[in-house]
Amino acid sequence: MNVLVTGANGFVGRRLVTRLVADGHAVIAATGPAAGAPASLPPKVKRVALDLADEASVKTVAQEPCDAVVHLAAMALAREANRHPAETWSVNAHGTARLAHHFVARGAPAPRFLVVSSSEVYLPAQRPNVESDPVGPVTPYGASKLGAELAALQAWRCGGLQVIVARSFVHSGPGQDPQYWLPGRCALLREAKRKSWAAVGVGDLSAVRDFTHVDDVVDAYARLLQQGKPGEVYNIASGQAVTLDEVHTRLEQLIGVSPKREVDASQQRRDARPYLVGDTTKLRVATGWAPRHSLDDLLKDLIDAQAD
Repeated sequence: MNVLVTGANGFVGRRLVTRLVADGHAVIAATGPAAGAPASLPPKVKRVALDLADEASVKTVAQEPCDAVVHLAAMALAREANRHPAETWSVNAHGTARLAHHFVARGAPAPRFLVVSSSEVYLPAQRPNVESDPVGPVTPYGASKLGAELAALQAWRCGGLQVIVARSFVHSGPGQDPQYWLPGRCALLREAKRKSWAAVGVGDLSAVRDFTHVDDVVDAYARLLQQGKPGEVYNIASGQAVTLDEVHTRLEQLIGVSPKREVDASQQRRDARPYLVGDTTKLRVATGWAPRHSLDDLLKDLIDAQAD
């Protein structure tokens, strides 16, 4: 297939492009002004510039001949997105609507269109979320991702765009920006060991999360491109519930440090969910996907990457 990947220079995008090329697909990498360097993409990949806020830019990219689209481009850092709700909505929701519209407008045949959404669209619950659960985002970021889903699915219902929605739960891996919690904790604890700190600041570590290795997430996207059913939503998650306290403790063990933990109010998120875990039965049945990496694999990969 000819596959267009938006956000191709981002943390997940770079890995997805590499995976798709390895699978034998021809890839068009649509890159924005932020995220990683386009030079890190495979050399045979065609590169085009994309600004989701610019009508002409989106229209030009939508004219690229492709059989499928993976739409990753977004304001992805929730903390930053929540500080700028209007801009977040403009990029994530309006930008997706604009992109979907131009793919519909170019006429048949309509490509497969994988929209990468977020677990934050769900109404908070105290059990693993399934795709039929009610939505009820509590942050601007979550609302903008739900808006992106609705915009794309409207283009499926009324315009024939073959939309598949992937709701990804928390994922991480080597190369992720340390502004995200897991690589940030890893970097902090490595610094604590190097400088013999007696204590480190922490937020609320009682929250339960579900961490998936980025390579497993990329594998799910690649499978959904081939086997996902248009109009359907699929969770992508490890399914393993773990508290942030347990993750912090395991990082300390792997790094070989045990500083005192001091509560830091600046690290407390008022909008943080106490429980966010995904059920991936639907994805497994549809594609045969299963995570290949354990939590320990993920933590060790992060530590090794930061040590290089």
